[in-house]
Amino acid sequence: MIDDRIRCAWATHTPQEAHYHDTEWGRPQRDERVLFEFLILEGAQAGLSWRTILNKREGYRAVFDGFDVERLARYTEADLEARVQDARIVRNRLKVWGVRKNAQAYLRLRNEVGGLAPYLWDRVDGQPVVGGWTAMNQVPATTPLSDAISKDMKKRGFTFVGSTIIYAYLQATGVVNDHLADCWCGPF
Repeated sequence: MIDDRIRCAWATHTPQEAHYHDTEWGRPQRDERVLFEFLILEGAQAGLSWRTILNKREGYRAVFDGFDVERLARYTEADLEARVQDARIVRNRLKVWGVRKNAQAYLRLRNEVGGLAPYLWDRVDGQPVVGGWTAMNQVPATTPLSDAISKDMKKRGFTFVGSTIIYAYLQATGVVNDHLADCWCGPF
């Protein structure tokens, strides 16, 4: 047991999960660097557990230059090849190459609408969508909102942005607040 506070069930296994849940997950995020980092991390998580990505998060920050989007967008094939060999991250070639692709797509999005914050928050009138769920099995894997964002992001050239990944991204960044009703963190 981590402590006696009631948390969402997925965050009760390790102190690291509890800390992430208590301090970041579901909290409204508008910082562009953080929003981009979460987009990359959620895509990296595809097919894996979030715990795996959380354990490698500092490695991702180091390997991908603190998620400096301009720098990532200029990565060469050699830069990407070096990173796919680095054990501090998930060494999936498509996911690693996807970081550059997403950085390039992000720069286009930023030029068009100002960045991920306005792109996401304008879709929900600036306020988090509150799930109000009482049990984990009620929380959906996708919603019409994640479907629409996923479809649009794919058109814009992003990768690893399927609806399930995007829904997890919306939850992580607080665009959607899916803390359970009895969780000490929310909904707020």
